[in-house]
Amino acid sequence: MATFEEGLLLGILIGEGHFGGDGKQPQITVRMHTKHERLFHTLLDLCPGSKLYGPYTHGGRSYYQWMARGEVLRQQLIPRLDALPLESVDTHVYERYTDMKQRYGL
Repeated sequence: MATFEEGLLLGILIGEGHFGGDGKQPQITVRMHTKHERLFHTLLDLCPGSKLYGPYTHGGRSYYQWMARGEVLRQQLIPRLDALPLESVDTHVYERYTDMKQRYGL
C-alpha cells in the first residue's frame, strides 16, 4: 500500500471507523451516506476480502456499511494499522482500536 493509500485509510478510520465486534469476532466498520459510494469501493480495493453492505435506508438516511472482519482483519488490516502511528495521531481512536484487540485476543 502506498503512502497516500495508508493516509487515506487511516483518515477514514479515524473519522468514521467503529472498532468492535459481534461478541464472537472483531470487526472494523465504516458507515456513511450513499453519496460516498466511490470511497467505499476504494476501501474494498485497499482491503481485498472486506465487504460492502447496502445501500440501506433507515430513519430518512441512506447509507452503506463497510466491514472488515475475519482473515481480512487479522491478516491485512491489523498489521497495517499496527504499523501506523495511530496513537500519536488520535488517542481516542487508538484506545478504541486497542480495546477491540484486547477483547478479541488480537
